[in-house]
Amino acid sequence: MEHIAGALKKLIKKQGMEKEINQQKAVDVWGEAVGKKINEYTEPVDVRFGVLTVKTSSPVWRQELQFQKKSIVDSINKKLKKTTIKDVRFI
Repeated sequence: MEHIAGALKKLIKKQGMEKEINQQKAVDVWGEAVGKKINEYTEPVDVRFGVLTVKTSSPVWRQELQFQKKSIVDSINKKLKKTTIKDVRFI
């Protein structure tokens, strides 16, 4: 008898939903990846085609995070243990 986790993994892979689920995990690890201070002033809202959209509390935060974009993408992908996020868009 197959364990339910194994059956679910097979179903997810068969249905082609692996990529979407991994992208959703990026939203889940956002706070860990960026730290408490940044998390306090931001909110991840969507992921499409490897681009994470994050709402910021002000234009000042949006500007500051633009400078940190590469390290944020690297940190998220490190938490996910795979290259899932290609870019972050701050709104």
